[in-house]
Amino acid sequence: MEIAHCYLEGNVDAVEFCPHELFHQVLAVSTYTLQEGDQPNRCGSISLFSVDADSNQLDMFHQVETSGIFDIKWNSVGASPLLAHADASGYVRLHSLGSGSNGSENGVEVLKEVCGEMVSSSMCLCLDWNPSATSITVGLSDGSISVLTFAESQLKIQQSWEAHEYEVWAANFDTQQPNLVYTGSDDCKFCCWDLRENPSNLAFQNTKTHQMGVCCITKDRTDPNVLLTGSYDEHLRIWDVRSISKPVNESSICLGGGVWRLKQHPSIPSLVLAACMHNGFAVVRVEGEKAEVLETYSNHKSLAYGADWQRGPLSKKDGIERPVAATCSFYDRLVRVWLPEKEVVLNTM
Repeated sequence: MEIAHCYLEGNVDAVEFCPHELFHQVLAVSTYTLQEGDQPNRCGSISLFSVDADSNQLDMFHQVETSGIFDIKWNSVGASPLLAHADASGYVRLHSLGSGSNGSENGVEVLKEVCGEMVSSSMCLCLDWNPSATSITVGLSDGSISVLTFAESQLKIQQSWEAHEYEVWAANFDTQQPNLVYTGSDDCKFCCWDLRENPSNLAFQNTKTHQMGVCCITKDRTDPNVLLTGSYDEHLRIWDVRSISKPVNESSICLGGGVWRLKQHPSIPSLVLAACMHNGFAVVRVEGEKAEVLETYSNHKSLAYGADWQRGPLSKKDGIERPVAATCSFYDRLVRVWLPEKEVVLNTM
């Protein structure tokens, strides 16, 4: 069910709902636009929207101009929300969400830059917070990984190492064992690194399963042994990290397009939202070793990149409880907020 949509001025590549309880209505949206010419320029932006599915609300209330952004992530703990972004200038920057200090803002929440750190002369492509929001892992276009510490409003590089041969599109902390970082790259390798050594030790490496680059990695919030990967080879794979040499279900599930993003619902863990590049979006049920597509969403007409679920209570629009999804597509510069069909939730709860 359609709720609302909005077109932006730049190519939209990521959407992230704020996980902090007082700000569940806040949706952050980032853009990356390459301006070609004699001196190419990679520009971007972060826009904040207020979302209320029950009243069909998708209202932009703040926007900041940035370098071209590849990824954004909110911290999930702490006194106030912090939004981290990874950009084409090789920087990771942190923004706090708080009320404006001048009269023009009228107390509306705005983003204020807290700090930034130049990680590399290469582009920062992806990032992730550790569970305590004290470290950030970053994947770079030269195949390397960096881990930054965050303390006293400052970012500092803790360690960096050459992890892959090509671009790193996924670099994620293990939510149960934050000393472990999973990475995926255009070199088709899926790796795990132990941060207790410097440089990090390679805990495992799988080079045979993914037929194309690894785009995204998601650790299951409820089962410490389960992990999902998405790949350009169009497959979502379920892994048991106790036996990482092969996925639990070797055939996994083909979603008909490169699997760029996977987002597990925060309160319905079996429900996964997948961004499938040339094949729109899919709502997938993952239970144990099995995965099945419950619904597809094809109202975007360009590359499906960004996807996320809203936290907090489910929507009660029309008297039916349903999860709220936000998605975005690249070249048509479109953000949409929508609800899956009724039977999706009934079959999943």
